[in-house]
Amino acid sequence: MIKTQMSQKRGSGECRASAIRKRCFATYRPIKKTDELYILMVEGKYLDHPKLEEGARTRMKIFRVNPRKDFPIKTITNILKTALDLYRKGVIKVKE
Repeated sequence: MIKTQMSQKRGSGECRASAIRKRCFATYRPIKKTDELYILMVEGKYLDHPKLEEGARTRMKIFRVNPRKDFPIKTITNILKTALDLYRKGVIKVKE
């Protein structure tokens, strides 16, 4: 079974992230210039979803969330379930 934990301490600040066996899985942060939030999927290169943006990073993808509108819960849940399945099925290896 894969366990996730929220709000793990990292460095000098607090990292609001989900970790799978102490390996960063996803994090959410604000974009200071636009006041938007984003959910960053660390192993995004394995995810194929039209709402995920790759940007300049090849390994990671982000999902932008407008905090002034209702969160698209179904889309977020779908992306997170797909990402967790990559770990469950062994596509992304984690140390025991």
